[in-house]
Amino acid sequence: MISVQILEDTVLDSIVEKYRGKPGNLLSALEEAQEANPLKFLPPETLAAVSRKMNIPLTQVYSVATFYSFFNLKPQGRHTIIVCRGTACHTKGSRALLNDVGHILGFQYDPGEGEPSFTTPDNEYTIRTVACFGQCAQSPVVSVDGVIHSYVNAQQLLKILRTLSHQKL
Repeated sequence: MISVQILEDTVLDSIVEKYRGKPGNLLSALEEAQEANPLKFLPPETLAAVSRKMNIPLTQVYSVATFYSFFNLKPQGRHTIIVCRGTACHTKGSRALLNDVGHILGFQYDPGEGEPSFTTPDNEYTIRTVACFGQCAQSPVVSVDGVIHSYVNAQQLLKILRTLSHQKL
């Protein structure tokens, strides 16, 4: 397991200074701080440092970080797999794909827990769901590292994952 990555003060200082006095400075600073973190997330230490350095209440910083879905408060995987769970994708097998990716990467999808967001212990993969990609005619749809794949089946998904890992899964 990879240890939690915290940004150095000098990196955070330069990020904060870059946005000082600009509209949307908190949002922009948090985005860049998350991107600068090797595990693409905002640990509590980073949120506290941003609060202190920008002279913004921690509650406000935390509110922004939790309001926007693109901010991550937990370490993310090097690769992101997003499975569409919209109606068209669901009827064409997205739940089975979610189960397949879980089986391949070693986690159990429990529909009773709501839609999953799971990162493998080695921080290689983060698996998420979205309500809809807006590509219903090409369902089921899966995004892997920002690349949309249409008409995905279990064999295609396994092939994509093998390409990412450069090894047999």
